[in-house]
Amino acid sequence: MVGYDPDSKCSSLSTGEIASAGSASGLVTRALISPFDVLKIRFQLQIEQLSSRNPQAKYYGIWQAFWTIHQEEGPRAFWKGHVPAQLLSITYGAVQFVSFELLTKLVHHATSYDARDFAVHFVCGGMSACAATVTVQPLDTLRTRLAAQGEPKIYKNLRHAVVSMYQREGLRNFYRGLSPTIIAVVPYAGFQFSFYSLLKKLYNWIVPSEEMKKGNIKNFVCGSCAGVLSKTLTYPFDLFKKRLQVGGFEQARASFGQVRTYAGLLDCAQQIARDEGLRGFFKGLSPSLLKAAFSTGFTFFWYELFCGLLSTLKDSGASKLPKG
Repeated sequence: MVGYDPDSKCSSLSTGEIASAGSASGLVTRALISPFDVLKIRFQLQIEQLSSRNPQAKYYGIWQAFWTIHQEEGPRAFWKGHVPAQLLSITYGAVQFVSFELLTKLVHHATSYDARDFAVHFVCGGMSACAATVTVQPLDTLRTRLAAQGEPKIYKNLRHAVVSMYQREGLRNFYRGLSPTIIAVVPYAGFQFSFYSLLKKLYNWIVPSEEMKKGNIKNFVCGSCAGVLSKTLTYPFDLFKKRLQVGGFEQARASFGQVRTYAGLLDCAQQIARDEGLRGFFKGLSPSLLKAAFSTGFTFFWYELFCGLLSTLKDSGASKLPKG
């Protein structure tokens, strides 16, 4: 069970064990969904219309973009920026799930609210994601820069990217796009956790079989659906974040088409509306939904699986201790 549940055997896990499960979930999930992330970022940063009828558009479809990147940059391109992305996922998973479990436990013990309610999961999910986002924002900016660059590369590796960005643009540059990220992540994560909890209850109602209830497939299916719903509702802010994160990085984007500079969140939104229209706010939505489905599904799947394994190992170890 994600979130504090006094009836769950996982409620006895320590903070360190929850952090380990969250980190392991983030690590495995990131390795699996990295290609979707690279596709999503490339679409989000393209100024030209995503259409095959536009001769200036470098990318206009998922399969077309996949083969273009594969032919021009090789299969390793789908894991560009993977090191900071892994650091991001491991850290984010630990901070988010520890915060969420502690917050829902606090609600259970300090208020009259049920820690398993939709509203409680929404608020606690948003707050935990906010804490995790502030923690990992520099890694997210590095991941975006490394995934966005083409050939020849501007940054040779992670260390080179950190040093170059700090020397040329300063410490504040690592927090580019933080405002739209915070604005988006609170409802996005809130919806993720609350929809996940709601969909699991709905799943149990539709599929009442005890065998199906215990299957880990339920966690993946409900997580995937929660991810798609949450991403669709909050997607434009993710696009704003990516556009702002590559500010000052225009030279690496020249081979992909037009580039834009933005003074801030509002200026970014206004330029997109003026130059790219309403559809511009949803560029990259298709690979983003694929990524959200697999990412959220795998995140909850692996987190609950690792929590269950840790709980079983803990109970097994306790049962072997001598009594009396």
